[in-house]
Amino acid sequence: MEKILLLNGPNLDMLGIREPEVYGRDTLESIEAEVVAYGAERGVEVDCFQSNHEGVLIDKIHEAHWHYDGIIYNPGAHTHYSYALRDAVASIDAPVVEVHLSDINAREPFRAVSVIEPVCVAQIKGKGKQGYKDALDILVSRD
Repeated sequence: MEKILLLNGPNLDMLGIREPEVYGRDTLESIEAEVVAYGAERGVEVDCFQSNHEGVLIDKIHEAHWHYDGIIYNPGAHTHYSYALRDAVASIDAPVVEVHLSDINAREPFRAVSVIEPVCVAQIKGKGKQGYKDALDILVSRD
């Protein structure tokens, strides 16, 4: 069975509470449950992990090199400035799809820049929670 890591960065643990007009009312837990179920329907095991700490996320990405066939990754605010996370993604063989609930290009100008995108196989933005499922489809179709 293929294994995918669903990785979420800082402040995504506050989904459903933080700016629901931008990010929606779904909680991270409910989104994770939907993606896990969606993966199971496709014969894919999905493990979920969230952290507000850059180093912890780097460690999880490094671990993914040996344990996962791909990563669905919402880096949150790290998208715009974390070269350390960019380098972590670049250092592993597992393909990574970057996901954003909102359209980062339609928001504040600083949000339009992703330092993570160039080392990912795709970027999905502005599709809400559906973006996570679309990312899983991209990873599964790469086989």
